[in-house]
Amino acid sequence: MRFFYFWTMINTEYIYQLFKRSPEITTDSRNIKPGCLFFALKGENFNGNKFAKDALNKGAIFAIIDEKQYHIPEKTILVKDTLKSLQKLANLHRKKLGIPILSITGTNGKTTTKELVSNVLAQKFNVSFTQGNLNNHIGVPLTLLSMNSETEFGVVEMGANHPGEIAALCSIADPDFGLITNVGKAHLEGFGSFEGVKRTKAELYNFIKEKRGTIFLNTDNQNLKEMASGIQNKITYGKQNADFTGEPVISPPFVHVKANFPKGVLYLNTNLIGDFNFENVLAAACLGNYFGVDPLKIQSAIKAYQPHNIRSQLIQKNDLKIIMDAYNANPTSMQASIKSFLSVMPKNNYLILGDMLELGEYTAEEHTNILNLLKKYAVKGVFLVGNVFTEVAKNSEFQTFVNVDQLCNYLENHKIEKGNILIKGSRGIRLEKVLNYI
Repeated sequence: MRFFYFWTMINTEYIYQLFKRSPEITTDSRNIKPGCLFFALKGENFNGNKFAKDALNKGAIFAIIDEKQYHIPEKTILVKDTLKSLQKLANLHRKKLGIPILSITGTNGKTTTKELVSNVLAQKFNVSFTQGNLNNHIGVPLTLLSMNSETEFGVVEMGANHPGEIAALCSIADPDFGLITNVGKAHLEGFGSFEGVKRTKAELYNFIKEKRGTIFLNTDNQNLKEMASGIQNKITYGKQNADFTGEPVISPPFVHVKANFPKGVLYLNTNLIGDFNFENVLAAACLGNYFGVDPLKIQSAIKAYQPHNIRSQLIQKNDLKIIMDAYNANPTSMQASIKSFLSVMPKNNYLILGDMLELGEYTAEEHTNILNLLKKYAVKGVFLVGNVFTEVAKNSEFQTFVNVDQLCNYLENHKIEKGNILIKGSRGIRLEKVLNYI
C-alpha cells in the first residue's frame, strides 16, 4: 500500500474506508485489540506517536500518526493532526449512519440523566450512548465511532470547562436533539464567571436552533428558560405549566417521581438519593414519552437503574448509612447535596466534604459559603478535607485535614459506629479512600 506524507493527499473518506474494514478504534497502545486502528494522540504528558510501533506489533492494522519520524512503510498514515483526524472521522461516520442523536450537557446531573435516558430509550430502540465519562474532545468522537449499522439512536454526553468547547463538540456530533440539565458554578477558573458557564452551555441550544432541531427544556429552571428564549422547537418538562409534568415524592433516602403521562399517572420509583435527582428522572420520562416508549417500560427502566461510579450511591455498612457522592463537586452540587442530605436524614449525621477544585478567583468565597451553610444548619459532625477548606475553616469549630490520608488515619482511631454519612468532594481529593476506614 502506498504511504502518503501529506494531509492533502489523505482525506477522511480514505481513513473511513479503513475504519469500515476494521471498526475498532484505540488511542491507548496498552489496550490494543488485533485488527484495530491506532490513533496516536498527543497531550501535555504523552506523545502517542512514540507508541505507534508498539501498537502495530500488538496487532493494530494501521497507526494514524502526525510526526513523520515515526513512519513505518505501509503501516502508518501521516496526517497533520491526529486529534482532528479522529474528530473528522467521527463526524463523517455520524453522517453516514444518519441516526437521531441526542446531546446532553449541564453543570450537574448530565451523566445520571444520560444513563436514565439511555435506559428508557433502550426499551424501544437499539441505543448507543457515552460510556463512563467519555464526554470531551476525545471521548465524543470515540462514542460516535462505537456506533454501528445496528444503532438506531445515539445519546452523547458533552462536558466542558472552557468557552467554545460545547460548540466544538456539537460540530462533531451534529445532534438533532439537545438537553441541558442545569447550569451552576463549576469550572469557574476556565469559564471566568457564572455567565461564562451559561454562555458555553447555551452553545448546545444555539446549535440545535440553527439546525432546526428540538430541545428538551426544564421549565422549573429560570436560567434555562432565559437561555432558550427564541427557540421554537422545544418540549418542556417541569412541575407545572409544561408539556410533561411531575412532582417529587421523597421516600428517605430515595427520591421517587409522580409523573403525569397522557393516559394517567405513574409513580416512578428510583434508587437515586437526593431530591435534586427529581429533574433528571423527569427528563428521562419526558424523553421516553416524546419518543413513544411505553409508560410501563419507562417505569421499569427507571426502577432498574442503579447509580454507580461513586455517584449518589447508598452504601450500608453495619449501622452506618453512607451516601457516597464523591465523583465530583462544585458549589451548586455541594450545596444541593448538603441540603438534601440534611432534609431526609435529620439525625445522627456526619459530613465528609472535600475541596471543590477549578474555581479560580472564586475558590475562597465559595468554600466560605459552604462553611456558612453548615453553620446555618448547626451541623456538628463535619470533617473537611483539602488545602482550601483547611485554610478557610481554620477559625471554625470544624475538623480539617490537609488530605484524605490524614482523615483516614484519624478515622482509623476514631471509628464512627452508627449514623448517616455524606461523602462529597471533587474527584481529585479521592474521598472514596475513607470507605476502608468507616
